[in-house]
Amino acid sequence: MHNLAIALHEKGYEVTGSDDEIFEPAYSRLKKYGLLPEKTGWFPKKITSEIDTVILGMHAKDDNPELIKAKQLWLKIYSYPEYLYNQTMDKKRVVIAGSHGKTTITAMIMHVLRHCERDFDYMVGASVDGFETMVRLTDSSPVAIFEGDEYLSSALDRRPKFHLYQPHIALISGIAWDHMNVFPDFSTYKQQFSEFIEQIEPNGTLYYYDGDEVLKNLVSKSKNSINMVPYQEHPHMIRDHHSYLLTQSGSYRLILLGKHNLQNVQGARLICHQLEVADVDFYKAIATFKGAARRLQILHSTDHCTVFLDFAHAPSKVKATVSALKEYYPERKLIVCLELHTYSSLDKKFIAEYNHTLQDSDHASIFYNPDTVKHKQLDKISDKDIKKAFGMEDLEVMTDIVALEHWIHKFTYHDSNLLLMSSGNFGGLDMNILAKSIVE
Repeated sequence: MHNLAIALHEKGYEVTGSDDEIFEPAYSRLKKYGLLPEKTGWFPKKITSEIDTVILGMHAKDDNPELIKAKQLWLKIYSYPEYLYNQTMDKKRVVIAGSHGKTTITAMIMHVLRHCERDFDYMVGASVDGFETMVRLTDSSPVAIFEGDEYLSSALDRRPKFHLYQPHIALISGIAWDHMNVFPDFSTYKQQFSEFIEQIEPNGTLYYYDGDEVLKNLVSKSKNSINMVPYQEHPHMIRDHHSYLLTQSGSYRLILLGKHNLQNVQGARLICHQLEVADVDFYKAIATFKGAARRLQILHSTDHCTVFLDFAHAPSKVKATVSALKEYYPERKLIVCLELHTYSSLDKKFIAEYNHTLQDSDHASIFYNPDTVKHKQLDKISDKDIKKAFGMEDLEVMTDIVALEHWIHKFTYHDSNLLLMSSGNFGGLDMNILAKSIVE
């Protein structure tokens, strides 16, 4: 939301906002642009008939006092994705969807288009090197690149966000059950992607990963009159801990690791090609792409040890990340710590989806905060529940940050890598300091 506020401010709009808590980096960014509210909290007196538009984020619930006042005044209320569509109705819209990889593919496309000096709007779900904000909206650009999240739009609009964009060009990277708090079974979750496919503009194009049988089945059943183009991972070779793209113009070394990223590269290339980016220009640009923030990010590294931080939390993401590091560093031991932080990952029913996701690790642990379970009003989970779900009797389960640090430091990290995976922050653990202490 704060990125959208900055984007609209940069476009020349008068923007105000409210929230009951503002964390970094939102706090500093809003302050920099003069958009930081004087006080945190909800103030119905701020809502007057002079306001043109109210944009409602997911944090504000339907009993929010400012929202109630806006409804009483019959103000126009948009959800975040609805407003993005409203701002880009006259542009070519490109939407990247999927249970995994959508942030990285969106960031890849942004990186390439910037390298080629193209003018474009965008919205992406993570910080990307070279871009100050995660949203840009202009009057000048002919195209908008959006990350298509399947989560709900707002307290008033229960549609998945990506159902509101109506893309001309779309990509789906794969489908694996997630967000069980709003999609209680896999069938309901898959249905959201089926509806997304049907909402692609007539004569538009859908690119989809051909290695996902669930996705292939959905595409085969679509009745939409669009071009449907399958793709697989980009031709490559792996040497000295790196991937090299094999192309007609030579080989290009990637900074990124993993077969999932080779799939992401191929998807991004196809989108960029349709946006009239020559392949040779794509390859030159993608070779310098460092990845979106917290996507297999290297915290510290030596010749014998690397500490990685990854946003992976859903089962498919966890498995892909662990497998990637074991494939690219077969001579090193892999020590893994995964924080269970999301509603789904802490649910007794859903947690079975993690079965065998950590099997490629040499030593693995799970960390979670019992207060998070309580806050999300979920049933308590035991160490036994977690070990059974992951299919690993020797899995270490911890709920205390001191125990977590002790477990991590008990290993010798010569010829070993450490992988930290979470959409949270491991109970406030300073992961940069931890990583530095390990490699030193």
